[in-house]
Amino acid sequence: MPGPTLVIELAQPLSPAALGGFDALVRGLSSRCESPRPGFFDISVPVERLGGTPGGPHAQGADGTDGHRPFLVYLMGPGAGDQSLFEAEHEDEPEVAAVLGFRPVQAVNVSAGCNDRIDHTATALLTAAVADTIGGVVKAELLNGQAPLVTGLPGVLGITEGEYPMALGAPGFLRAWAGRSGFRLLK
Repeated sequence: MPGPTLVIELAQPLSPAALGGFDALVRGLSSRCESPRPGFFDISVPVERLGGTPGGPHAQGADGTDGHRPFLVYLMGPGAGDQSLFEAEHEDEPEVAAVLGFRPVQAVNVSAGCNDRIDHTATALLTAAVADTIGGVVKAELLNGQAPLVTGLPGVLGITEGEYPMALGAPGFLRAWAGRSGFRLLK
C-alpha cells in the first residue's frame, strides 16, 4: 500500500464475537467493501464517517478523490491470514513486547491506499475505531523527532527507542495526536 500503516497488537486471538463486531464495524463504515476471507477487508471509507467534515480540509485528497479513501484492513497471525508474515513483522520487536507486557499473538493492520494528508488522519481515525471495537494496543512507528510530540498524550503506554521509535497506546492517543497541527504518520 502506498500510504501509511498502523497496527493493532492483540494479546489474545480474536473471539468469534469480536471478529463479528470487527466485521460489522468495517462494513458499516465502508461505502465499498470486498472481503475475500474473514478479517480481511479491501474498503473505501467516506471521511465524514470517521469524523472528517464533508467539504472540509479533510474531505478531498490531492488526488481529486471525493473523500472516499481506500484501505486494506486485515487480521493476521495464527488462524488469520499469513502467519509467516505476522511472525516476520514481530520477530525483531522485543522492545514492543517489553512495553506491552505481552507478546502479540495476532494483529490488525490498517493500511491506506493513498498518501495525502487526509490519508494520515483517516488512517489514525479508522485504526482508533477498530481498536475501540476489538481491543488491543495501537502501534505507530514515528518519524525522526516525533517522540516528543506524542509523549504525554492521553493513552500513550510507552515509546520504544531505535532508528524508528514506536508509540504504543490506547485508541484515544491516535485521536489526540491526529488533532494536532502537522500530524503525519510514518509511511
